[in-house]
Amino acid sequence: MPLKYALIGCGRIAPNHLAAAIENELDIVALCDIDLEKARKLADEFKLSDQVQFVTDYRDLFSKDIDLIAIATESGNHGRIALDCIEQGIHLIIEKPITLSLEEADEIIRRSQEKNVKVCACHQNRFNKSVQKLREAVEKDRFGKLLHGTAHIRWNRNKNYYEQAPWRGTWEQDGGALMNQCIHNIDLLRWMMGSEITEVFGVTDNKEHHYIEAEDIGMAIVKFANGSYGLIEGTTYIYPKNLEETLYIFGENGTAKIGGKSVNIIEEWDFSDGLDDPQQIIEQYHENPPNVYGFGHNPLYKDVIDAIINDREPYIDAVEGRRALELVLAIYKSSAEGKSIKLPLKGVASTDFKGMFK
Repeated sequence: MPLKYALIGCGRIAPNHLAAAIENELDIVALCDIDLEKARKLADEFKLSDQVQFVTDYRDLFSKDIDLIAIATESGNHGRIALDCIEQGIHLIIEKPITLSLEEADEIIRRSQEKNVKVCACHQNRFNKSVQKLREAVEKDRFGKLLHGTAHIRWNRNKNYYEQAPWRGTWEQDGGALMNQCIHNIDLLRWMMGSEITEVFGVTDNKEHHYIEAEDIGMAIVKFANGSYGLIEGTTYIYPKNLEETLYIFGENGTAKIGGKSVNIIEEWDFSDGLDDPQQIIEQYHENPPNVYGFGHNPLYKDVIDAIINDREPYIDAVEGRRALELVLAIYKSSAEGKSIKLPLKGVASTDFKGMFK
């Protein structure tokens, strides 16, 4: 029997979730959005209008015996909705960021473990073929000692993007470039370089998007517990359109670069062990997705379904979602206080930075 599924939030990213749900043969029971017209339009797009139910209050889903819910609402609502769903024993896929508050993230982890509810943080770029190949090299210790890694996210988001949804760019519901657009690559950098961080120094600013509350540029130096370093540069003011999202990893025995619009192309691959032909790897690990969301939602859904059926943790669990969130919040805190921030971090939320650029 296929798992019963519902989607909460029918905005910009919703088609990727629904396509993945269909591809993985989930039983799509309902679509939920406070704007019912959005839900109906999405259902029409996928020819589901005759078979799904439509609700405006996500709590109405709790009486429908649903196994798996994807939360794709405004980021500021992720935590509250997730905790309510966990209380009902419903497994979750939560769009990034997992929430905007470390306190909520910790509660999601604690309560999901208590109730044996599977929670996946939707950092789908981890499933990119190029990223998986890079991760394999890290796990096989082909780099030797990791020295440093860099994440560059050079994108464009114009005024029209923010006017489409007034919650975008607000501290209460979204955060800025680092939290919304750049968190995927920030997650990848932390994952590749060893996850545990000791210290972060960051600067953020709002240079060209004065109609939003949060940042449109952020830069940071990250010190990892294993002695390696990370550099982060993320912005949404690149003229005139998205330029690149790149990830470099440098080790004593290897160099790798993943580029393209959404870290979907291996551009450099050089290891001292000579185990593979760099040019062949570059040609083989080259995807061309139609947009920056890539092809990762489908394998992510497949993994979550398997995790539910076989009672294991998802490949990208709530703890991983918290780690990405923590790093972004540490950069915000460092910028606000003008000093480096020690990790681990507790009790910090995006709303702590209201008024930062006034």
